[in-house]
Amino acid sequence: MKSRELAEFLRSSRARVSPEELGLDQQQARRRVPGLRREELAQLAGVSVDYYSRLEQGRSRSASAEVLDALATALRLDDAERQHLMDLARPGPARRKRRSRPQRVDPATLRLIEMLDEVHSPAFILGRRLDVLAHNRIAGGLITEFRALPAAERNQARFVFFDPHARELYADWAAVAADTVAMLRLDAGRYPEDPQLSSLIGDLSIHSEEFRHWWSDHKVHRRTTGSKGYRHPLVGDLTVQYQALQPAGDPDQILFVYTTEPSSPSETSMRLLANWNGDQDRQRNTTSAAELR
Repeated sequence: MKSRELAEFLRSSRARVSPEELGLDQQQARRRVPGLRREELAQLAGVSVDYYSRLEQGRSRSASAEVLDALATALRLDDAERQHLMDLARPGPARRKRRSRPQRVDPATLRLIEMLDEVHSPAFILGRRLDVLAHNRIAGGLITEFRALPAAERNQARFVFFDPHARELYADWAAVAADTVAMLRLDAGRYPEDPQLSSLIGDLSIHSEEFRHWWSDHKVHRRTTGSKGYRHPLVGDLTVQYQALQPAGDPDQILFVYTTEPSSPSETSMRLLANWNGDQDRQRNTTSAAELR
């Protein structure tokens, strides 16, 4: 058990629970810290204060599934947070073995994201550590052409925090960055001994004060559906709806597919971007053919 990480996650989660929602507001005036007290959480979870205190202080090396489930319910954790709690308490050796395998995208999945170019839908695949494993042509035009970067730099977190273009591209950069940190925190719970992940987190922590701030919150997030705004330098503002899907055969990969509202200004902008990308491809192909003569 990663006792220290578990302890910090429990403390931060406890601080985010509003006592008023649980009918404890009558004591609010005497509270010196936000959130629930240890004794209140222990009572809600049905465990002794001493046992919970040892767990939160990193002095307990075991916690049953029943206790963890009770704590998750008392803390009102969502599915991603609940899974993170379980991962911190019981990191499985089977997962550590799987980390050494190369991350490869199935050829059928690659064909699928290429086909989405035909309907002007950006699509990309994230793997462990938020590595960008593949994307289609229009996703490269909308976000950035990761295929042109060195392999070690094809990473969503590195792009968000280290590329100045990202701060101008996202309409709400702070929200995107905070979500990125929370997604990375979820991976850290699943693979606590991944050296590449540790190196990435260390690099981000050293060079970004904002990353350090959000990392200390211990929030976790799993994207499913939602919307995101862009301020593209070529086609202007647009809003996309996204779906996060899991390709069969690899639970570590997430396929993101972007769509726009039919007949909306965003759809028009996406079509313009697709046409521009097509013109760029044709120009490159023409240049390459001329060089071969």
